[in-house]
Amino acid sequence: MNLFDQTTFECSKVVTTRYSTSFTMGIRTLSGEYHNSIYAIYGFVRYADEIVDTFHDHDKVALLRRFKEDTHRAIDERISLNPILHAFQLVVNTYNIPLKFVDAFLHSMEMDLTKIEYTLQAYREYIYGSAEVVGLMCLKVFCDGDESLYQSLEAPACRLGSAFQKVNFLRDMKSDFNERGRVYFPGVQYDRFGERDKQLIEADIQADFDAAREGIARLPVKARLGVQLAYEYYLRLFQKICTSPVSGVLSQRIRIPDHRKWMILASAYLRYRLQMV
Repeated sequence: MNLFDQTTFECSKVVTTRYSTSFTMGIRTLSGEYHNSIYAIYGFVRYADEIVDTFHDHDKVALLRRFKEDTHRAIDERISLNPILHAFQLVVNTYNIPLKFVDAFLHSMEMDLTKIEYTLQAYREYIYGSAEVVGLMCLKVFCDGDESLYQSLEAPACRLGSAFQKVNFLRDMKSDFNERGRVYFPGVQYDRFGERDKQLIEADIQADFDAAREGIARLPVKARLGVQLAYEYYLRLFQKICTSPVSGVLSQRIRIPDHRKWMILASAYLRYRLQMV
């Protein structure tokens, strides 16, 4: 089984590296003992998201339902011939990740299959399932059975996931509306999105970033740099969005160039080393 387990983790790593330069960069700054587990979580999340966002010529409802059933079966039976699900179940069972986190994530994916007008309640429900519980899964890995530490970091981890997802919503407003007919922000109409709307959303995101910051300093040292890097990358992306006019947000996908990502990594690493001295 050791060889089979390892090859499934390697599959999850391939999925991560092919889909996300930024996430791969963050994982590489974590202690090596975390790599397989975080790759496995990302691989699971990525494949579920692919069903919703990419497989337009297939029955997405049926595919997602089958994926959910297969996920439950893999966790219950502790094995799957789907390498992504096998690696994921290893992490879930090793770190006692609650099934409610898995189901909350899959529920948010199901929400994306229907065109709905997001109320404040639905907005919060979607963010919890699509982003906050993913952060909590990773936190379970980082805390490695230290329940007291996990409980103390649960709230800031949720705020960090919330900040990341809301930044994604702003960055992807154009594609979400044009390609999927979605506007996630409650009470916001795409064709009437104005500066006041943007400022209110940005203030909310900034509050999430501020609340999340203190939790990063209390993470286990082996996990801290990777999370700090993700924080700083998204904060820089957010700041770039803040300085862009509404027309810029609605006309393009604002991004951080790869050379800037490496500069952010170097800056985060330097501060991390200085804190260790």
